[in-house]
Amino acid sequence: MGQKQANDFNVCGVLVNARTENVAAVEAGLAELPGVEIHDHTDNGNIIVTVEDTDQSSASDSLLAIHQIAGVLSASLVYHQFEPAQ
Repeated sequence: MGQKQANDFNVCGVLVNARTENVAAVEAGLAELPGVEIHDHTDNGNIIVTVEDTDQSSASDSLLAIHQIAGVLSASLVYHQFEPAQ
């Protein structure tokens, strides 16, 4: 397995599930994580996000950090794409 190159593209689609009363707080926590972008949420506590590698953090580190946000019930990887630098 090779080293990550600066121009590698790594993105994950993640479905985060939170208690409905905690969605705003969970979204605030998600917004603080590097490489995390919130796209939408549902009325029943599902939050749709993408997670990308950044200079500060890998996508996998951010995904692990999502699980530590207070109010998060689960975070499921539903999509992953990696393209090595050309």
